[in-house]
Amino acid sequence: MEPTATEPFPANTESGTPPLPVDLKRRAAGSMSTSHLSPLSYPHYVYRPESRIIASSTLLTPRSSRSRFKTVLWISLGLTALFVFITSEVLLVTDYPMYHAYRLQVIADRHLLIPHTLCGVFALLAGPMQFSARIRQRHLKFHRVLGRIYVISVFIGALSGIALSAGLPGMPGTSMQAAAWIICTAAAFITARNRQIARHRQWMARSYAVTFTFVSSRVLNLWPLYWSHLGDTLVAVGVIAFTLASLLVVEVGLNWHALTTRHT
Repeated sequence: MEPTATEPFPANTESGTPPLPVDLKRRAAGSMSTSHLSPLSYPHYVYRPESRIIASSTLLTPRSSRSRFKTVLWISLGLTALFVFITSEVLLVTDYPMYHAYRLQVIADRHLLIPHTLCGVFALLAGPMQFSARIRQRHLKFHRVLGRIYVISVFIGALSGIALSAGLPGMPGTSMQAAAWIICTAAAFITARNRQIARHRQWMARSYAVTFTFVSSRVLNLWPLYWSHLGDTLVAVGVIAFTLASLLVVEVGLNWHALTTRHT
């Protein structure tokens, strides 16, 4: 009886092992045994990999979904940052009437504001590159160097932010935001040094969430009621609220699988 693609070789009733074709019998003479031969070794056996194809497609589905989610997320964050840049920074430079008093304060604080802004912008732009698996896998040394510069930028940006708010009613909010920024970034650096890569990525997500609060807290700047009538105390409360909300969103995202998986 000839074996088919869906039927295994007929077992030898005496030994219980499949018979070898004539040409393989000759090659198997000596020390070779049938245990060394795979189904692909038989010249007239058709191997059907449908089960492997199905398994592979099943494994690829979650990865492709995560890839699409990351693409949508980064595009959304980029558009938000562009909107804030136009409605806040560009109008500030062009002396938009509503920002005039704030513009004078910015000019007076420029010695601290320049390093604070440069470090914040660098951290904001470095984030997408640090989260890129392709860059991390192909250019690991660049990933590590950029990560160290990110840490330095966060520390300078946080400390200069506290110095800028010294003596102002909004200092508690800025200090809390800076503390969260430093703690999350330091934890990401320490876990990376200890080769705890999964925890490192989680802490980096938290760190970048705090980084992005410098954008998200300015989304409503162009709204006069938000800009002019909150007062310094409410501004400080708003900074704290934005920071906590950003960290909460990240925590939900990091634990989403555990939250939505039903255990039996």
